[in-house]
Amino acid sequence: MKNPSETSRTIVFDGCPLRIEDIGLIAAEQAQAELSRDPAFIERIDKGARFIDKLLSEQGFVYGVTTGFGDSCTVPIPLDRVNELSRHLYTFHGCGLGEYFNAEETRAILATRLNSLAQGYSGVRYLLLERLAGLLEHDILPLIPKEGSVGASGDLTPLSYVAAVLAGEREVLYRGERLAAAAVFARLGIEPLTLKPKEGLAIMNGTAAMTGVACLAFQRAEYLSRLATRITSLASIALHGNAYHYDEKLFTVKPHPGQSRVAGRIRADLQLTEAAPRNDTRLQDRYSLRCAPHVIGVLEDSLPWLRQFIENELNSANDNPIIDAEGEHVLHGGHFYGGHIAFAMDSLKTAVANLADLMDRQMAQLMDPKFNFGLRANLSGVTGPASGLNHGFKAVQIAASAWTAEALKLTLPASVFSRSTECHNQDKVSMGTIAARDAIRVIELTEQVAAAALLAAVQGAELREGLDALSPAVVRTIRQVREQSAFLSEDRGLDKELRAIVNRIGERHWDLY
Repeated sequence: MKNPSETSRTIVFDGCPLRIEDIGLIAAEQAQAELSRDPAFIERIDKGARFIDKLLSEQGFVYGVTTGFGDSCTVPIPLDRVNELSRHLYTFHGCGLGEYFNAEETRAILATRLNSLAQGYSGVRYLLLERLAGLLEHDILPLIPKEGSVGASGDLTPLSYVAAVLAGEREVLYRGERLAAAAVFARLGIEPLTLKPKEGLAIMNGTAAMTGVACLAFQRAEYLSRLATRITSLASIALHGNAYHYDEKLFTVKPHPGQSRVAGRIRADLQLTEAAPRNDTRLQDRYSLRCAPHVIGVLEDSLPWLRQFIENELNSANDNPIIDAEGEHVLHGGHFYGGHIAFAMDSLKTAVANLADLMDRQMAQLMDPKFNFGLRANLSGVTGPASGLNHGFKAVQIAASAWTAEALKLTLPASVFSRSTECHNQDKVSMGTIAARDAIRVIELTEQVAAAALLAAVQGAELREGLDALSPAVVRTIRQVREQSAFLSEDRGLDKELRAIVNRIGERHWDLY
């Protein structure tokens, strides 16, 4: 856990829209989450909880408060037992399995749920928002299993672990230790929260798990788009490619903005200008160079609408029922349905996997003396008698192909695998959380391919020599890579160096464009 003084900014939760980057900063502990203490905001939140109390006293009937849940909505709950219902809800949903969301993902989930409840349409107390913000403040991270959500009614099972922790139950990650939530609360003097009617449902019946993870996936994918572009520039340098494949005039006749932006970045890397002498004796490069802007451009052109889908969900009230305290309405609907996130993540992972495939093909060109225009086989750095003993990047290229294949295998869309559940009440579900998890895995694999391709492309550029003639941005990338991994001359194990590069990529460590 970072000292609050080390964070660069504070992000206030007051019902106003947040951006993907805000969630990313909180998740990475680069910003503090702060709940607004504005009296008008507090009143707006508490008014919803008071409206629930009023309905109970006047009508004695509210879905999820005096009834069971989902298909059990016709089962009445006696008024003297309604305060037990939230506890039963998070208890019977405590059936998640698989690995746990990591610390960064968990912070993103908490921040996303806090922002949704801060919209003021969930019928919860301001006190609940305070306790949720307190988890972020103290970095008390519920251990949330990844598996068990169909994405409607929202992320019920994953978010049950948040509700249970607020009540002082289950386990958390605190300062690197796995501990009972009750023990951590006792150490910090935090009183476990007894959830009021509707509050358990409000925490759990929403899209926070899938949306929080989607925010992180978006930022990593955006960075991969830039990195794949720089790798393409390096590969073109190493392969003596035809820089005029990225000519500005060429891209005016097929004017996808993102595609043109990628071509412009490569053009700048290769220092191609109107005044530059033409050197296009090789008329047409293979597609993995010539069509790189068209491949990367699909992701680049998708980012604006992916952002729209994710940020609309992030800034929405997405539980059920919606509580309109101002107009005194209880609105029953299906805002817990994660279809937009499912579609966004299914689309994102396909575009990202295509980057893995592109970089894998660029690596294949770099390795093969039949296609690499005079570079040594497998980019070996050894000449002379020992050259036959050394195999350069041969195994790295094989590994990159394995990672690529696994990424491509995972592109099957999760959203088409809806399953009818819960006595056919939840008969059409989004699978948004599975789609988000798949997207993260595809991104992880593509980051591994990028690490391998980056090392290979840098090696190839150095084998060509003449680094002084390259653009300053390209030279900077080469030097940054060499801080983690020296030129490969004699064979050596590269796993630790690859892991270091992968970590740098995951942290978006290097400035690109």
